[in-house]
Amino acid sequence: MLKGHLDMLILSVLARRPRHGYAIIEDLRATSRDALDLPEGTLYPALHRLERAGLVAGTWSEASGRRRKSYALTPLGMTTLTEERRTWTRFSAAVGAVLEEVPWPSIS
Repeated sequence: MLKGHLDMLILSVLARRPRHGYAIIEDLRATSRDALDLPEGTLYPALHRLERAGLVAGTWSEASGRRRKSYALTPLGMTTLTEERRTWTRFSAAVGAVLEEVPWPSIS
């Protein structure tokens, strides 16, 4: 279900504050009440794609003797996130309207 929505979710997490990869995964898991448990193998290619597109900027730092890369939303990323949120709101409202029009099956 994440397909097509992963970039928007990552941008949303980074809109709160810059984070390194594992913290992004933890934030998604926590805010979704464990519904979104993203594997690292999915996150990092998406972060690299967003960085190449200029939507996030990565900076290297050292913590506990280890280097790690943190990502922050760029102004273009914020603009893109705003547009994605508008699109999502319209889409989810339309889907919700259709679903509400279909009666729920009775369970015997």
